Amino acid sequence: MRRCARIDELKIALDATYGIGKHLSGVGVYSRELMHGLAALEPGVEWKWLYRPQRWREVLFGDTPRCVRRGFLWENRMPAADLLHGLGQRLPAALERSSRRTRTVATFHDLFVMTREYSTPDFRNRFTAQAQEAARRADAIIAVSQFTAGQVQSLLHVEPSRIHVVPHGVRPLTAPTGIMREQVILCVGALQTRKNTLALIRAFEALPRGWRLILAGSAGYGYEESIRPALVASPRGVDIEVTGWVDDAALAKLYARASVFAFPSLDEGFGIPALEAMHAGVPVLASNSSSLPEVCANAAVLVDPLSVEAIAAGLQLLIDDSALRARLVQRGRERAAEFTWERCARRTWDVYQSLLSG
Repeated sequence: MRRCARIDELKIALDATYGIGKHLSGVGVYSRELMHGLAALEPGVEWKWLYRPQRWREVLFGDTPRCVRRGFLWENRMPAADLLHGLGQRLPAALERSSRRTRTVATFHDLFVMTREYSTPDFRNRFTAQAQEAARRADAIIAVSQFTAGQVQSLLHVEPSRIHVVPHGVRPLTAPTGIMREQVILCVGALQTRKNTLALIRAFEALPRGWRLILAGSAGYGYEESIRPALVASPRGVDIEVTGWVDDAALAKLYARASVFAFPSLDEGFGIPALEAMHAGVPVLASNSSSLPEVCANAAVLVDPLSVEAIAAGLQLLIDDSALRARLVQRGRERAAEFTWERCARRTWDVYQSLLSG
């Protein structure tokens, strides 16, 4: 393997497609934070933030660190780089035909599209093909949790030696002073089947009057078919607020207002909102499945997401038990402090070094 001894000689390309724009998904937040974290960590590297052509309008605007060059990532043309990192579990097809030995890394966030009815058949087929090809071509794979690492092994048949677990970080969302806690249950994430929004609405309907449910997120798969009709018909509809997508400033205010954070998602590859809530001092209810027990540890009330009764009982427990809420706030702040984007960038850099040195 070729040895790269000088940092200032390295050229590292990142598929930055998902990290640009206003309405970022979890993959988008990861991409944005990691790209900036790596540039700050190793400013001597020539970083290339490459975007797929459909994002060309957005590439024209926005500032970048001095060590960063922007460009396009073409499916049939390899970038001139020592290493290429696909941040959204994709790698370009040009890898198959390239005579240049560019080391490759692919980050895998989750593979639930392959296993559950969370998308259209066409999207599932495209997603599966891209994931299979990225897993086959990558020299190293970064999984955002041990749970996702297990999915990559079992569904894509990747040997453990190629997989590195590098968790996400938590953004420091700061709200203005003076905001008071209210009788509000907050959920952050797309309103869709995978996030179990319908079950949360049903569970909320069983709770006492005086509490409100705020759903902060855009409409997703399953919204029109089941979630929207449930909201319209809900006997507690007047107590349910749907905000749509919110920016960081508005999100910080919502975390500051909430007394309980509900995240009974059916499947998560990581679960950034749960840690954001902990960082903001909100006691968390989360699912006892997928990655959430790993991420939340003992800092949340964990419930069966398939049971509306269990979700309702967990929420009622948090409403009734102020001492439990206080304990979870303390544990949550400690738990969230373990996840930083600086640490994510450092561990990602370690993966790069393992491929580029030796």
